[in-house]
Amino acid sequence: MTLAKATLAASFAALCGAGATAGQLQDRVDAGEAIRLGFAASPPWAYQGDDGSAMGFVNAITIGVLQKMGHENVEPVLTDWSALIPSLKAGRVDVITGGMYVLPERCANVDFSDPIGAFGDAFIVAAGNPKGIATYQDLIDQDLRMATVSGYNTVADGRAAGVADSQIMQVPGPTEMLAAVRAGRADAGATNTIEARLLSEADEQVDMTDPAGFEGRKKQVVSVGFPQDDDAFREEFNAALQEYLGSDEMMETVAEYDYIPAFLPGDLTTEDACNAG
Repeated sequence: MTLAKATLAASFAALCGAGATAGQLQDRVDAGEAIRLGFAASPPWAYQGDDGSAMGFVNAITIGVLQKMGHENVEPVLTDWSALIPSLKAGRVDVITGGMYVLPERCANVDFSDPIGAFGDAFIVAAGNPKGIATYQDLIDQDLRMATVSGYNTVADGRAAGVADSQIMQVPGPTEMLAAVRAGRADAGATNTIEARLLSEADEQVDMTDPAGFEGRKKQVVSVGFPQDDDAFREEFNAALQEYLGSDEMMETVAEYDYIPAFLPGDLTTEDACNAG
């Protein structure tokens, strides 16, 4: 056993002794079964490679940490964004990733790891932003329609800002959101800054609005989701994540997805995010 593994094993034993509970995920690992990694098609956060592998920087970080823990047997499971938390609760997957903001309502159903990054939101709009959209208030004032992915925080954030349900088009994924804006069925697409930048760079018919002018959610932490009965495994994951996050090895692994040091969470915590509001 390597020193790193021995240290982690000792930490794990100490955590168990401190009252951390072992649940279904730990039982599967102990039985030699694969860790089922659930994610939705949401590049560059998470998506499926041509060979069926789990791609995207959140998947890369998660798999990197699991490998540091000694877990090589990881099974990718692609699903819809709105099915991620239900799949975790139903035991169809063991871990969920993607650009999942840590929100109080999600914390009621998922136990999140320490943050893997912190990000903000923005709109995608028709090239040149002819309607001058920068905020949810602009949508309200001009009676405009926004598209966003079902289950994204932008659904609740838009409603909280006063956007009527009749102005919110919920779609299955970012591809459908982009299509709605391109076709004029929606005047804006509400999403996170990383996804907005990716979509706008890939399609000259849309632009990303200035995140600095977005009067919605400020920087929000993103974490990895675990079942609520697997405290011991999650805490062991956090211990390995603390060593891996921001390391040269990690930054080299996620460089292809344009994850930069500015995305590191710093002092932001999962606990504070769960208790926000």
